[in-house]
Amino acid sequence: MNSHRDSRGDAPTTESSIDTETDATVLTAFQQNILVILSEEAMYGLAIKRELEAYYDAEVNHGRLYPNLDSLVEDGLVEKSELDKRTNEYALTAAGEQALFDHLDWIFSKYVPGQPAGADQLHERITAYVGGDES
Repeated sequence: MNSHRDSRGDAPTTESSIDTETDATVLTAFQQNILVILSEEAMYGLAIKRELEAYYDAEVNHGRLYPNLDSLVEDGLVEKSELDKRTNEYALTAAGEQALFDHLDWIFSKYVPGQPAGADQLHERITAYVGGDES
């Protein structure tokens, strides 16, 4: 696999697609955030842009968003379809979903049970999102 980042680390220039079975460690945080957004539902580019701008509390330039979307499409993590002549819709693929799970697995592996500094907070946050009962 030959993947190189630009000087900001945002948009990779790929000589070949990433091997999604290897892992998603070649993805930037920006690209991972796009995958997270698409995990809810398929969206068109400007809707993704708005979600990212709300998260970053800053403008996201088209010149940053669309090359990253194109890279994710090329890597097989996102599927691009045409809604109409001017609008494309982007959807998370099974490989994109697996990349998200792989990243979460890595994050969760860093929280060691018995070390309350992080594990308890992580458990509380997960419980709050899934609505589990702690009793």
